[in-house]
Amino acid sequence: MDSDFRQAYLLHRRPYSDSQILLDVLVEGIGQIKMLARVKGKQSLKHNAQLRPFSKLLLQYAGRYDFKYLNRFEPSDDQVNLVGTQLYCGLYLNELTQKVVPVNEPLEQVYELYRHHLARLAKEIDVEPILRSYELQLLTELGFGVELEFDAEGETIKPNKAYKFIAEYGFVAVGQELDTFDGSVLLAMAQQVYEDIAVRRAAKQLTRKLMSPLIGKQGLKSRELFISKK
Repeated sequence: MDSDFRQAYLLHRRPYSDSQILLDVLVEGIGQIKMLARVKGKQSLKHNAQLRPFSKLLLQYAGRYDFKYLNRFEPSDDQVNLVGTQLYCGLYLNELTQKVVPVNEPLEQVYELYRHHLARLAKEIDVEPILRSYELQLLTELGFGVELEFDAEGETIKPNKAYKFIAEYGFVAVGQELDTFDGSVLLAMAQQVYEDIAVRRAAKQLTRKLMSPLIGKQGLKSRELFISKK
């Protein structure tokens, strides 16, 4: 049965056969889906021109199994143009999403989360708060989020205390040790206030720690590309 037309973003594309390409697509109200698109003759010109990262699409697909088949698509009027640093950050958003969001699992809010942060990348110069915000909220949507306002015992995080993060447990108040987070920093992260450099560093350290098991040992190519371009 064919789907209704749905809004979607292309995260990644690669050849699948001589006449097909494999698409990783983030679909509104659904989540990530893998689709096969036929590319023959004049069709290939349209696919190459319009199936691009960061372009919002209206698409219709069919299929009952893991791979769906793209039947029809059109670019929407709402397009995002990224250049420079914003482009590399957009590539990071795409690869991260494609890697950690499970395929064919109903994660309805991930599309809107991605759309919102992609739009911010196109408008804002300061990209680091956007990346940290997306990472932390994406982890929450995937069920791997952390509570930043309460410790593992349910006590309110205190600004003047230091906390150690224990995987699958939470934050525990400790003395001044290595690899700890100041309570004031955790509370700032909870409110998504990233003006302070200490908050940015702590947020990056925490999201790397939480994302690592989901990404795997191979890491992210977009992260390496971004570092090489600095």
